[in-house]
Amino acid sequence: MQTQTTLTTKNNYPTKPITVIVPFSAGGGLDLVARTMEKNALKYLGQPLVVVNKPGGAGTLGWNELVNANPDGYTLGISALDVVIQPLYGTTKYHYPSALEPIAQVTTLPFLMVVPSDQPWQDINSLISYAKQHPGQLKFGHAGIGSPAHILGETFAKTANISLEQVPFHGGNDITISLLGSHIQIGFVPPLTVKEQIKAGTLRALATTGEQRLTDPDLAQIPTFKEQGFDIVLTNWYGVVAPKELPPEIKTKLEEGFKTMIADPEFKANIENLGLQVEYLNSDDSKEKWISDGDKLAKTIRETGILEQIEAQKS
Repeated sequence: MQTQTTLTTKNNYPTKPITVIVPFSAGGGLDLVARTMEKNALKYLGQPLVVVNKPGGAGTLGWNELVNANPDGYTLGISALDVVIQPLYGTTKYHYPSALEPIAQVTTLPFLMVVPSDQPWQDINSLISYAKQHPGQLKFGHAGIGSPAHILGETFAKTANISLEQVPFHGGNDITISLLGSHIQIGFVPPLTVKEQIKAGTLRALATTGEQRLTDPDLAQIPTFKEQGFDIVLTNWYGVVAPKELPPEIKTKLEEGFKTMIADPEFKANIENLGLQVEYLNSDDSKEKWISDGDKLAKTIRETGILEQIEAQKS
């Protein structure tokens, strides 16, 4: 009887609202993606999504809670590249790539390398020339030791064979303010954070970190690092994730629901209005991406010395 009841529950899923844990504060990229899905959930999932913010520990507090949640499909989370990065530093309670189950990738988010427009650098090569003539004088801002933007800055310095001083901030807005005040000379930030400053001409973008240029008409003129001869590609991504051991019937329903939602032109337009790019991957393809990103980043954090910085910070 219990087995029959359980089977019936799975087949009827979902019969109540679904909680979505956002492991960062309200108003950030992960939160905005979750709120966009929240508006479409009833149509594509059959039940509302209830977004709950659980910030702290660079996302680890929220993801730890998700790992321990009942795998019944009623507690999901929003994932990001940090799911792969944080365990590489040996500071997390769980190894998220093996403790969580991706349902779908929703978006990708390249970074921009920006400088104050009153500086003379019109491209990457002119900045590199200046850095070589003035060693140790340039500072780059990022959103925290070990963050994707920190990895980008150290990778750029190593690739260009220049010396840059790293300066951690709490977020993209603080980086922008410091750039405009000439306290730092380079910032690695999401496009939406600096779009208005680029349009106003107070900041200049020298490169984007994606495989291709951004689709946003206001930012489409920014060349990629690869176009300029630098093998630097790193994009953040946001997705939907669940605890391990999700019943196959429930996982299938979630996969189908989110796939259809993400394909909706209105949903896509709303995501692009946030400065993000829709790039859907199913569960299996997401798993493969987690593995490939993890392998690449593990090598990068060793070679750039970021792992040593993390260990020094811990001690």
